[in-house]
Amino acid sequence: MVRKKYTWKQLVLGIGLALLLLGNLTFYIWYQSESIRLGYRIHELEIKAEKLREEIKRLETRKEALLSLDRIDRLAREKLGLKEPKSDQIIFENQVVR
Repeated sequence: MVRKKYTWKQLVLGIGLALLLLGNLTFYIWYQSESIRLGYRIHELEIKAEKLREEIKRLETRKEALLSLDRIDRLAREKLGLKEPKSDQIIFENQVVR
């Protein structure tokens, strides 16, 4: 059996090609795993955004209930003891009184 001897240039070229192939393979694996990781992260953020939208809707509904005029009127009468003003207590702005 005869061993073929490679020249220095052939060895450098072979090692260079092997490193280039290994680099491409490493980049491809990194790119695929990063794509998968980003896909999971996007999915998590979409779920979080939907939960926040639901919470905003719930809080807006609660705000509307708390700011309803019927509730405010009831609280003013029951807790603060306010009453309807008498006609002589009402003053209209920009109106001449005779």
